[in-house]
Amino acid sequence: MTKKLLIVEDETKIARFMQLELEHEGYTVDIEPNGRSGLEKALSGRYDLILLDVMLPALNGMEVLRRLRQVCETPVIMLTAKDGITDRVMGLDLGADDYITKPFAVEELLARIRAAFRRQKIGPANPTEIMQLGKLKFDMQKYTVSYDNNVIELTKTEFDLLKYLLLNKEIVLSRDILLEKVWGYDYAGDTNIVDVYIRYLRSKIDDRFNIKFIHTIRGVGYQLKYDEAD
Repeated sequence: MTKKLLIVEDETKIARFMQLELEHEGYTVDIEPNGRSGLEKALSGRYDLILLDVMLPALNGMEVLRRLRQVCETPVIMLTAKDGITDRVMGLDLGADDYITKPFAVEELLARIRAAFRRQKIGPANPTEIMQLGKLKFDMQKYTVSYDNNVIELTKTEFDLLKYLLLNKEIVLSRDILLEKVWGYDYAGDTNIVDVYIRYLRSKIDDRFNIKFIHTIRGVGYQLKYDEAD
């Protein structure tokens, strides 16, 4: 079945360029020029993926994403002229599946779209599985994490990162591997975002409960293993 995409972009030339390229690849594409009308279209549930600009009239992209994530999980790739890590982290924390900075090559855009569809297709191998490490409990079906029955509030990206660390506990994972498996693509050499999210997890788990779960392997990456702090 043909995938249907929604482009929410106020720059007419960019929107039309993407539409032509995506239609050439076999996608069906609609365009909305502002955030408010884009949100209405996105909420219709007719789209398989949404390309969402950040700087939009009527309603900015971050607010569109926030409202969209309250009711649906349609894959969203954010488009922006800003390349600061703060903007990328904000978008990912709000539930974006990916982030691409303008100007971009059409080949990169197509690769990001394919990666988003692959992640959606794979899903969890066993959605009822509960993983545990020490007193850390990870419930994939309920999408919850707790330590010694204390609930730990995580964003979607934090949850996905912890999930991959748990699935590979005791294994040393490089930043590149974490980028590929959690974010779904090679982050163009910018591995700092992994360090940012590792810090988030440590503050919410290790520091909060005085436990040493996430270990830094200098020059390599990170390892999840159980080791109570003194």
